[in-house]
Amino acid sequence: MHSSVTLILLLYVFFNIATAQGPIPNYPQTWMMNASTIIMPCNESGYTDPSTTRGWGLIDFDWSNAKQLWAKAKPMDCAELLLKQVQMTTSASPQTVVYVYRNSIKALPWYTSVREKLTDPAYSKWFIKFDPKDAPYHVPTCDDNYKPPLCSNYYHDQSQTPEYPHGDGNCAAPACDVGSVPVGEYIWDPRAWNVSINGQTLGQWFINDYLFDPTGGANPKVAGFFFDDRWTTTGPTEYEPHCVQDMGLTTSDLVDLTNAYWSNMAEVYKEVLAKGKFAWQLLWNGQSSNNIKDIAPTCPGPLVHQNTCSSDLRKLCQSSSPAQTRFMMYAFTPGKCRMDPSTLPDFEQDLANFLLVRGPYAALGHGWLGCSHKYLFPAALNKDYGSPTELCKEVSSGIFQRKWTKATVQMNCNTWTPSITMLE
Repeated sequence: MHSSVTLILLLYVFFNIATAQGPIPNYPQTWMMNASTIIMPCNESGYTDPSTTRGWGLIDFDWSNAKQLWAKAKPMDCAELLLKQVQMTTSASPQTVVYVYRNSIKALPWYTSVREKLTDPAYSKWFIKFDPKDAPYHVPTCDDNYKPPLCSNYYHDQSQTPEYPHGDGNCAAPACDVGSVPVGEYIWDPRAWNVSINGQTLGQWFINDYLFDPTGGANPKVAGFFFDDRWTTTGPTEYEPHCVQDMGLTTSDLVDLTNAYWSNMAEVYKEVLAKGKFAWQLLWNGQSSNNIKDIAPTCPGPLVHQNTCSSDLRKLCQSSSPAQTRFMMYAFTPGKCRMDPSTLPDFEQDLANFLLVRGPYAALGHGWLGCSHKYLFPAALNKDYGSPTELCKEVSSGIFQRKWTKATVQMNCNTWTPSITMLE
């Protein structure tokens, strides 16, 4: 069990591993606009065509990428196909920084390293089980496509799971293949982080074999991770609504699980940064604090809005603003997972505001928008604006300006009118 004192100490260590303001990447800083862009593309039917993402500065690939390929593999090989996508992408665009998906609470058996532990009974203490007193459960414990059925007493559901013949990814006949267990979303027990089995704790395995295996952080082409999901005192995110009941978890259990999870993630982030990588969740998109729990959203939005333009810019233009001191992620309007990235309705405003407020580490683009989208990359993203010579300032009421070595950027908040004047 992780005590509150242990959690506080781990959080203290986390917040002091990079800067007093929050962590920043270890890879080279750039002011180049095209290198300061970000997307999270996905193509379920196959690999994402590198020609469609060429030129973007930072790309994060979701586990659903190439799902119709890896879901049919026997056994499934999601991590290997993610690495192949990284290699294809960086070959086409060598300067692009690429992150890969890793779930922080779900033990997904379509990852080879996870499957090896799930199918070995020696590691049972690392996983949360169904509560035998709660049967029958709200989710199936067996895969009846097998004869005899494949069953597991480890908790698992099918909220976002490939299935046969149809699911969130379609398996090939006769059934989904994740080894000797039924396909499903299993779940690690974060309280078992320091439980050693065969000379290795869950925490050591998670960092060394799950994150930094050859398909992930051990490969130099992989620059970071997207850590999905988390534990809360109401239960784990993105599981079947009755999962807490089916696992037999008490209120006290949920508090312990949540505290353990955040303690573990402090250690994970520390190791990720120490090894020169970064994580999507460490980006800044308007969070109110540097608290480890105050993570960057999957569906970020713009940081300057038309109806609050002046007040937004007054805050963001300060030297102490997280926009200046952290790795800022600024999403195109409207953001929030509800837009078509082939059209950018406020592109000029978003670009001007980004150039006004950005610090040394920043990216303009999109968060998670689902699969099979076309991402517009306007020519203005390929222009060289030089580097800023000052912080942005309010030159008259509601009018903000910032000089760069190759351009002057201005936003008139009174009329929501941007201008970028290139210097000859």
